[in-house]
Amino acid sequence: MTVLSIPSRLMRESLSFRTKRRAPFLQVAKSAIATVAAWLVAGWLVQGPPPIFAAIAALLVVQPSINQSLTRAVERSVGVVVGVVIASLLGIALGSPTWVILLSAGMALVIAWALRMSPGATNQVAISALLVLALGTATPNYALDRVLETLIGALVGIVVNVALVPPVLVPPAREKLEVLGRELAAALERLAKALEAPQTPASLEELLLEARLLRPVRDAAAAAIEDGADSLSLNPRSSRHRRDLLAMQGLLDRFTPVVTQTIGMTRAVYDGYDETIAEEPSVRAIAEQLHRAAHDVRRSFAVDTGADLPIAAEEPALTRPLQIRAPSAAHWVLVGSLLMDLHRVHETLRDDET
Repeated sequence: MTVLSIPSRLMRESLSFRTKRRAPFLQVAKSAIATVAAWLVAGWLVQGPPPIFAAIAALLVVQPSINQSLTRAVERSVGVVVGVVIASLLGIALGSPTWVILLSAGMALVIAWALRMSPGATNQVAISALLVLALGTATPNYALDRVLETLIGALVGIVVNVALVPPVLVPPAREKLEVLGRELAAALERLAKALEAPQTPASLEELLLEARLLRPVRDAAAAAIEDGADSLSLNPRSSRHRRDLLAMQGLLDRFTPVVTQTIGMTRAVYDGYDETIAEEPSVRAIAEQLHRAAHDVRRSFAVDTGADLPIAAEEPALTRPLQIRAPSAAHWVLVGSLLMDLHRVHETLRDDET
């Protein structure tokens, strides 16, 4: 029963048309405004059929960042031009029966593939070729007018995206980074507590699973910082945010190895654990160092990367490498592995102090 329920659940998720998070309402409003404005402007400048190309171009060009808007505008414009050229040549040579319309779509896709166009531009080439032959044969200068419409719509979309509060995605990046700091410190605390008291197999499984979840948290922070950098490209509001974003990227780069080391230490405890390990003096000393490391991780991630957050006032707790006596023969492999990773964590935190 359980085996059958997993594929059915996955199928329901794959067929879902809803997302977990809504796009910001501002993005929806800008798309609507750009679509209406492009229709009106293109209809006024280009006489003829309804300016569908302009409205579609504006709708597609309004993206979360100005950089993405320019990219989409270029894709859309190049795709329309290439598609119109293909359709015009075929129409002049063969007319516009149904088989020529279908041939134009196939040729458009092949030519776009040969030119190594992006997926967005490739689809636009085929769509433009279909529309020009299917709708434009009875209208003079139809192909040229559609190119002008597309350029007008793309320009209107960019102007609207720039004029109406260009989005800056640095605050969401800071939030994701703070989540990483909290989760990393919590993972170090959990590992320390696991070394201080006897653990059951189930608790060790949970400990390892929670440690492995640090990777997607780290990846989410990296993706958010990348989105933040993209949102600053060509953005007139970017100057006061760039230093903040660079500081966050530096913090992420510095602590990414600590994420790996924390997972490695947890795995070592999972593989080499026995009930007597909590009685080992060196292991208790390592647990104390892990508590201190967790404190310093929280301190590092609380350091201000802008001007609006207070700097943590606490002193660092992990101030020097741990020195211990040789562990017992039963635990020396695990203790040695923990010490190596703990030393690397210490080096990262010491670099943070300097």
